[in-house]
Amino acid sequence: MKKLLFTAFVLYSLNFSYAQEGEDVGWVARFGAAGGITPAFVFPNFAPFNSEIKRMGIPELSTSGMFLLGGGGYAYIMIVDNLRIGGIGIGGTQSTSGFVDGFNREVRYNFGLGGFTVEYTFPFIKNIAVSLGAIVGAGSLSVEIYQNQNNFSWDNIWNYASDPKLKTQNISTNISNTFVTVTPTLNIDIPLNRFIAFRVGGGYITSFTEDWKVDNNKSFTGIPSDLNNQNSFFIQTGIYVGLFAF
Repeated sequence: MKKLLFTAFVLYSLNFSYAQEGEDVGWVARFGAAGGITPAFVFPNFAPFNSEIKRMGIPELSTSGMFLLGGGGYAYIMIVDNLRIGGIGIGGTQSTSGFVDGFNREVRYNFGLGGFTVEYTFPFIKNIAVSLGAIVGAGSLSVEIYQNQNNFSWDNIWNYASDPKLKTQNISTNISNTFVTVTPTLNIDIPLNRFIAFRVGGGYITSFTEDWKVDNNKSFTGIPSDLNNQNSFFIQTGIYVGLFAF
């Protein structure tokens, strides 16, 4: 990384000096490297879950967006002008709960996404970096379902596994799914100075899902047809630190 930053700095100095001489340099290739935190919002398909959550008597999951947090970074590869590669990883949880009929009931929706990023920065846009690209990677989502009376002890935790009557009172179930994604993205990086930039952008998460599993990786039937469509829009922001030459 130190060698990359040093090389980028030298190239930037050479380009800057050349421009100062009054020559028409045309479109100068972008270069640099950066990384930072990436807050994001995703808009999952909560409809199949909310119809069941409503029957549980607790508030539905909010459909106004789910907050995710993670990090990312990139570097211009210098072999192909204005092309940069990197990576991103984001994840988060949204939950709902309530006290119904003497039981604490809770549902947690967990979402995660990570992969490699490839972006092309348009050379004809000056002072900021507008990049079109994609995330190629994988993701996962899981839904945890709980019901209990808070009467836990070492003995009755193990008794739940052997006594069906106790098991019906305290429930812990997890359904999960993993998927492969190719997510087209559009990002804008606005430099605040030579070393800090603000990022805003978004994309459309496409999911190629595997089978849903329950608890200890067991298959189950009766899955709603629209549950397999987890395609969704997402919005990302971020503060990136590195070396920028836009």
